[in-house]
Amino acid sequence: MHKMFEEFQSASRGAISFVTTKEIPIHRRARSIAKEHEKLRDLLGENFDTKVAKRMGELAPVAQAVKDWDKTHETITELKSLINDPETDSELRSLALEDLEQTKSQLPTVSDKLKSALIPRHPFATLPCLLEIRPGAGGDEAGLFAYELLRMYLAFCSRKGLRASIVKQDMVEATSSDCLAEAVVEIETSGSYDILRTEIGVHRVQRVPATEAKGRTHTSAVGVMILPSFPESGANEDNLNFEDPNSDYYINPQEVKLERMRAGGAGGQHVNKTESAIRLTHIPTGLTVSMQDSRSQHANRKMAWQLLRARLAERRREAREEEMVKLRRGAMGGVAKLGRGDKVRTYNFTQSRCTDHRSGITVHDLDSVLDGGYGLETVMDSVRTWLVDRDVQMMMLDGAEKENASS
Repeated sequence: MHKMFEEFQSASRGAISFVTTKEIPIHRRARSIAKEHEKLRDLLGENFDTKVAKRMGELAPVAQAVKDWDKTHETITELKSLINDPETDSELRSLALEDLEQTKSQLPTVSDKLKSALIPRHPFATLPCLLEIRPGAGGDEAGLFAYELLRMYLAFCSRKGLRASIVKQDMVEATSSDCLAEAVVEIETSGSYDILRTEIGVHRVQRVPATEAKGRTHTSAVGVMILPSFPESGANEDNLNFEDPNSDYYINPQEVKLERMRAGGAGGQHVNKTESAIRLTHIPTGLTVSMQDSRSQHANRKMAWQLLRARLAERRREAREEEMVKLRRGAMGGVAKLGRGDKVRTYNFTQSRCTDHRSGITVHDLDSVLDGGYGLETVMDSVRTWLVDRDVQMMMLDGAEKENASS
């Protein structure tokens, strides 16, 4: 018993000191926020104020995470004191050892909750989203895989109860019916942007195409973009002001060129007889959006404006992030952000493997991934954890920069 206790105590000290030392800057920031929450609570008790109540709600998760953190460490201290007390009988010491082991196993969870609570909410986190899929390098094979990704995401949305509908699906003409040129899926469920933003980037596929006579593996790429889907009016949404020229969501109608065209492609008698297709061009940036999937010109124009607004808002947000990346790149020893131009995931059919290059996870069940099942969810969860760790690292660097500037 004594030997087991010594070995366990040594391991516990290592784990506890590792977590505590690693989280000291985070804990300091969290405790400051918790104190602010306590002051606001006292202030709200004296006189109710909507803004104060809203701010309290924003800080509440951090305050609760700090309480859980403190409670866990207090429990560990009490249990170690009980174990080290020479007057503690062997049976109680044995129970305390079990409790200490169980409490120690909770430290990573408590730490993760504290980190997640500290990360500022993404500005688009609560919004619905638009999912864009475009084939990249790889010819027809890229278009074929793009169509498979479209089916994968539709299956994932169906399994998770996310309302999804295809608003644009252009297929490559003169090829097989499964070769996709471009697709846009509207996912109407609130918060879907936060769920799917792990998918932004270039998805690479490695497999032997059906047309390959010598059995050689080909590599193709597909670009996936997740865009925020804004309501028609930003009046009821926090921080959304479509009329403010300083807002990310503002578009000056005079800077947009609108063109009406006849729809093309398969569509029966309707095609090429009415000018229902719409193309919008944002002149300052050169961004172009075309929409022809609906027979209604009004519906196509509405969807084109929604897509243009989403692309511009995402581009403006990325531009601000890129400025911060340039400042942090040296300090972080690498790239602090992965976006639409970066290879984020590889799907290897020969090895039935899916590897995400951000979190480093590999799932050897490609069918489950492409079916939008548990395999895909596992990969997405790992990327979400990676995003939290990355944001924590950035937050700590920001804190260090501010401390250096003030000193």
